[in-house]
Amino acid sequence: MPKIPEDHICEESVFEKTYHSFSKSLHDYLYYKYGNLCNPNDTTQEAFIKLWDNCKKVSFAKAKSFLFTVANNLVLNQIKHQKIVLKHRQIVPKNHTNETPEFLMEENQFLERYNAVLANMKEEFRVAFLLSKAENKKHREIAELLGVTTKVVEYRVYSAFAILKKELEGFKLK
Repeated sequence: MPKIPEDHICEESVFEKTYHSFSKSLHDYLYYKYGNLCNPNDTTQEAFIKLWDNCKKVSFAKAKSFLFTVANNLVLNQIKHQKIVLKHRQIVPKNHTNETPEFLMEENQFLERYNAVLANMKEEFRVAFLLSKAENKKHREIAELLGVTTKVVEYRVYSAFAILKKELEGFKLK
């Protein structure tokens, strides 16, 4: 191989020669050491991308060492990540709650009463209330959707809230 000045690895022709000189041996090293699990083609390409990003810091004499070290570290990071993924897959999410059966029953009964009161409410109140509280729309947006003024929307939302408060004991909104 011809003598290449150390500080010119950022030149395209020198980098191309570096690639042709070391890419096959780097690929083979990764394949023999880790097999197909590390995807040696991609890892080789990533190592050369890192070399290009750091071409001003790495001399030609140290390019081979840099490439092999970077590629090895990339594979080790992939393996670490796979171990973490496997660890998290083994964690079983809890499928129980700390609520008592009485609380759950009361919650279901309250939800049924809430839905019944909503169903018996005037449609204009119900629609404005649900758009405001369930879909978090601003009064101005609701007014545009319904083709009314913001004052009308405010009246409808607060009227629906008053009906719910009157019909349901302990009804509060955040």
